[in-house]
Amino acid sequence: MVSSRGYTSLPTIQDTNTNSSFDLSASTPSPTPTSPVSPPQVPPQRNTRNTSNNLNESFEIDDEFDTNRQISNPFADPADPNSRSHQPQHQHSNSNLNPDSTNNHFSDIEIDQELESIANQTTRSSLKNAFMLQMNSIVGAGIVGIPRAFKNSGLLTGIILLALLAILNDWTLRLIILNTKLSGAKTYTGVVTHNFGDWGKVVILLAQGLFALGGNIGFSVIIGDSIPHVLRSLFHEAVENHQFVDFILSRNFLIFFCVMGISYPLSLNRNIGKLAKASGFALIGMTIIILIVVIRGPMMNSEIKGHISGHEWFISPNIFQSISVISFALVCHHNTTFIYDSIRKPTLDRFDTVTHLSCLISTAVCALMGISGYLNFGSKTKGNVLNNFPSGDWVANVARFCFGMNMLTTFPLELFVIREVVKDLIIIYKKRQHHDETYTIDQLSTTQHVVITTILSIIPMVVALFTCNLGAVLELVGATSASTIAYILPPLCYIKMTWRTKTMFQRILPFACVAFGFMVMFLSSAQTIISALKNTDDGHCVE
Repeated sequence: MVSSRGYTSLPTIQDTNTNSSFDLSASTPSPTPTSPVSPPQVPPQRNTRNTSNNLNESFEIDDEFDTNRQISNPFADPADPNSRSHQPQHQHSNSNLNPDSTNNHFSDIEIDQELESIANQTTRSSLKNAFMLQMNSIVGAGIVGIPRAFKNSGLLTGIILLALLAILNDWTLRLIILNTKLSGAKTYTGVVTHNFGDWGKVVILLAQGLFALGGNIGFSVIIGDSIPHVLRSLFHEAVENHQFVDFILSRNFLIFFCVMGISYPLSLNRNIGKLAKASGFALIGMTIIILIVVIRGPMMNSEIKGHISGHEWFISPNIFQSISVISFALVCHHNTTFIYDSIRKPTLDRFDTVTHLSCLISTAVCALMGISGYLNFGSKTKGNVLNNFPSGDWVANVARFCFGMNMLTTFPLELFVIREVVKDLIIIYKKRQHHDETYTIDQLSTTQHVVITTILSIIPMVVALFTCNLGAVLELVGATSASTIAYILPPLCYIKMTWRTKTMFQRILPFACVAFGFMVMFLSSAQTIISALKNTDDGHCVE
């Protein structure tokens, strides 16, 4: 039997086809001089076909053998023999989990801040490290928008929405891993491609690319809302007395300088391993920001605080805008297979433990930030809660500095993701153009690499130059890309692969999740666009 600690005994195996059994622990009689040596009996192969009752058990047992897999490329083409298992792929088949199929090879790319270090490890990480990875993926830039989300929905409704969306994200994160088991694919992209072909792959690539691009727009806005105010506070007299100093420390100039002078050169590097290691202090920076909002916020003067009217304690009309911001903050689905593969003994139960714990603590952290930020600033809460603090407040400037420096190193990581998406889209286009399914490219040419990196750096920078409304950016990205990645595609793939084995009642939850995702996509986007057209950005900038 296989246990969590290894192999404890050799059980009797019952052949389901012949009704005969083989005791593996029994000794084979030694041959004698008077009788010929009998050929050794070979036990029949295990029947690896799953039923709905033993699916999880089979996955857990077979995954014990599968601890030597390399981390897979989330944008890998399932048609590429180097990016998927060499075992036959069948819907509802577990043959790809055969213990003999351990010599698989997958290409590695890194998406989030700690993934490169995992890819370079010779052994897998513990549940603790996997938990830290998932926490780092969830608790990101979106957390500073949670107080504004609570303002849009009302305090009580915001707390309820946060809890419900955390439960939904927990379910879809685990559903992605289950989908990889059902499809035989090793990545989220591979699962979607397995079910919906090249068009499905295009959709998931665009969703992941736009999610990363929207993140970089938000990062550029945050850079403009943080670093200039720290520097202008340090050189206050020079700013007032010298027009040139005032110009070079202005918001727009520093956005241009930081993005094109720091993040852009870092983004040109094809290998982001060192950068990924340098960004390991992200969680520390986020902890500092939360503590400053919680502790420093109540100390602010009453002039910069708003009030909370009667109904705003319970519910407000812009609920769907709140849902999209919370979704942006919680979504880390593009990293799911990386985190699963990083676990030392990757089983569904062990991944469930990591996911439950990380979602629970992330929800508590977001709730702390949202409640304290909204209670401190009330109706004047901005899309980036740090903008509610005066530009001359040195404590808030510590948080701004930590946040801004984190964005400078995170920007190239997200751009790396977008560039890989563009490369995969080029491959799909070339395959169709040349009618050659084997067409592939290892990496972009130098010209392509520079041109694509330049364009993908300029777009977020230009958007940030014209707006400081971080809330609108988070709402649009959360409503479109995050909803597609988290609420629409995982249950759609599951429905398609289990259509013949599930009853209509069992399909209610996946269908409801898909409908919810489309509802958020359209209603939240409409609310955000209408709100942006009616209001200016002045109320979201630092005063």
